[in-house]
Amino acid sequence: MSRTTLRVVIVLAVLSLAGITFTQIYWVRKAFDIRENQFNRDVNQALGKVAEHIFEINKTPTPTTNPVEQVSTNYFIVRINGPIDANVLGFLLATEFQNRDITAGFEFGIYDCVEKCMVGGNYMTPKSVKTASIFPESPMLSNDGYYFAVQFPHVEANLISQMGIWGFSSIATLVVICFFSYTLFVILKQRRLSEVQKDFINNMTHEFKTPISTIAISAQVLRDPAIATDPGRLANYATIIENENHRLKQQVERVLQMAELDKAGDSLKKERVDLHNMLQMAVENKRIGVQCNIDLDFQATSPTVMGDALHLSNVIYNLLDNAIKYSKGIPEIRVSTRNVDGKIEVTVTDHGIGIPSSDLGRIFDKFYRVSTGNVHDVKGFGLGLSYVKHMVEKHLGKISVESVVNKGSSFKLSLPIVP
Repeated sequence: MSRTTLRVVIVLAVLSLAGITFTQIYWVRKAFDIRENQFNRDVNQALGKVAEHIFEINKTPTPTTNPVEQVSTNYFIVRINGPIDANVLGFLLATEFQNRDITAGFEFGIYDCVEKCMVGGNYMTPKSVKTASIFPESPMLSNDGYYFAVQFPHVEANLISQMGIWGFSSIATLVVICFFSYTLFVILKQRRLSEVQKDFINNMTHEFKTPISTIAISAQVLRDPAIATDPGRLANYATIIENENHRLKQQVERVLQMAELDKAGDSLKKERVDLHNMLQMAVENKRIGVQCNIDLDFQATSPTVMGDALHLSNVIYNLLDNAIKYSKGIPEIRVSTRNVDGKIEVTVTDHGIGIPSSDLGRIFDKFYRVSTGNVHDVKGFGLGLSYVKHMVEKHLGKISVESVVNKGSSFKLSLPIVP
């Protein structure tokens, strides 16, 4: 899949998810409003019927105006023409609400004209009395007559519970959105892995092509009978073949080494290791093989750690190799140590080409290499730093990097010391 196609797919997917989400929210809200309006109509009709029963009980004429008034979303008052018993009112309310399938729990209170206060406050359902609660203050009415009030404390939760199909559709939509998002994540991840695999194959092809070509040319020269008369030349080409064969072997071993990394943590042969001695030995070996200036600054007073000497030495050699490979001219490298909070910090600093900030977060990924276009002046598969990070973590340590382009990089690894 090309980059353009992938971008189009991502844009369409995001727009689709946004559209589905907006549509679902809109229709759920619409359904809730319809349910709420229906609830208000049913409550008004039920309270109007209760008022008629009260007028009949008090044997007074029914008023020409609607006695029911909705004060707020869940608070209703009903004007009546005289006092009424709370038990009778509770029975009438429960009966009318049950007849109209109003299942929300409610509170009711009766305004006492003599005491100028609200009496009652029982919390009920249309089927039974449950508990008692504090009823809200009575509203100020224009005429100081008898009235009763009804409040539905949990009406929203009740309405939501009645929206069965919409709740199911919302859950189904959420599942679709999550699945769609996960699919996008997998596509992007597979795309990145495909690019990494492509880069790895290109790097591996380039790394193998040079020694194979060199060996082929040397073998062709050795087939010339005349070379037998020149022992020096014969030995020279034999040495070339041996060196290139060794190089190929190292490359193959690196790939196999990364394949076995996940098993390495269980087979570590841990022992007491003096990092100062190990660093000193590694630096001396590098000075012999490569022209470089390496400055040592050992400030740590406790350099001993518990770890696998082989893997820890590989970690140090990898960091030194990178510092040398990515330096221009004669490498200027500084290796320092110090103790911090029961750990030893080893810092390898170079003044090389540096690493772009956009690549810092990925340089420890397996097979990842900083892009250099078509220039292959630095060899490798992108395995070294991945191996370093893996082994440091297997030793319960951490590694970090700071870098500025054209100014250099600083790799800092931290390992717990032996008390």
